[in-house]
Amino acid sequence: MKIQRRNKANPEFSLAAMTDVILLMLIFFMITSSAANQSAIDVKLPKAGAIEDNIPNPLTVSIKPDGTYFVDDNPVTREQLESVIVSKLTGQTNKSFTIRADENTMHKDVVFVMEIAEKNKFNIAIATVKDK
Repeated sequence: MKIQRRNKANPEFSLAAMTDVILLMLIFFMITSSAANQSAIDVKLPKAGAIEDNIPNPLTVSIKPDGTYFVDDNPVTREQLESVIVSKLTGQTNKSFTIRADENTMHKDVVFVMEIAEKNKFNIAIATVKDK
């Protein structure tokens, strides 16, 4: 007489729980990465009409209305600015940075940073806010 077991272990693995966890992690990292790109330097960016969102540059140069410079939220003097930018972009594949200038910043201060980019063959982007 042959006795059969009724309770056999099911060796199949369900991927539904793992898919849910991966989806939640993806949402979490997307939200935190967009919040991480915000700079702590308070500047009022000028408004622009039609702009397209681009990939954010890893380096940000902020210029306050009084002519003070910040590289990634760290204060830098005018004399040190070029050497700090060059040292941070050395070895980067994307040699570019974003200029965040207050709407009341003197034009000469923005041009000074643009000349640094031109001299070292860096690409630049100028940060603006969308016009509503």
